Amino acid sequence: MATIYDLKPKIQNLLRPTVKSLVKAGITANQVTVVSFIISAIAGFMISIWHDFPLVLLVLPVALLIRMALNVIDGMIAHEHHKRTRIGGILNELGDALSDAVLYLPLAYVPGISSAAIVPFVVLAIASEMAGILVKVHGGKRRYDGPLGKYERACVIGLLGLAGGFGIPLLHWVDGLLLLLSALLLLTIANRIRRGLTDISGLGRAPGL
Repeated sequence: MATIYDLKPKIQNLLRPTVKSLVKAGITANQVTVVSFIISAIAGFMISIWHDFPLVLLVLPVALLIRMALNVIDGMIAHEHHKRTRIGGILNELGDALSDAVLYLPLAYVPGISSAAIVPFVVLAIASEMAGILVKVHGGKRRYDGPLGKYERACVIGLLGLAGGFGIPLLHWVDGLLLLLSALLLLTIANRIRRGLTDISGLGRAPGL
């Protein structure tokens, strides 16, 4: 199943000149990862404080666009410029999970969005990334299967922020959308585990089932 992640090579080509400039300036992948988390935290804080003002939701698409770009940039610095570190790998995965939490959970304060819908979405989003990581831990490749990877999540939530920010009432349809996204996250988790175990079996390793 094709995902937005498949567009990553084209995005990398667009960002390559910026990455070269950052490396030349001495910027490390870990610094980019930390900045990405800080931006998510600031955006989430703004939403939690000014949630009664619809315009604040416009920080969502802005923060998510910057975050996704920085996510690509830190990977390019690490891999293409041989700046990989062990702590960097941990920061990258942990940063994604924490960024999801601090950016998405404050949406529970927004009128029209219930915590009963947003909390399962965030928990399953983090679980889907854990599923991709754990397959690698057990001998397979890091899985990015869809249908709802982090780029798809960012796209949908960013559009939701645009809708709310421009005055479209966030009524019960938003909770329904979040529940649908949660169902897609369950499918994503299943796909990552199933295909990961298939890869491990193909490498001649026992899948443990």
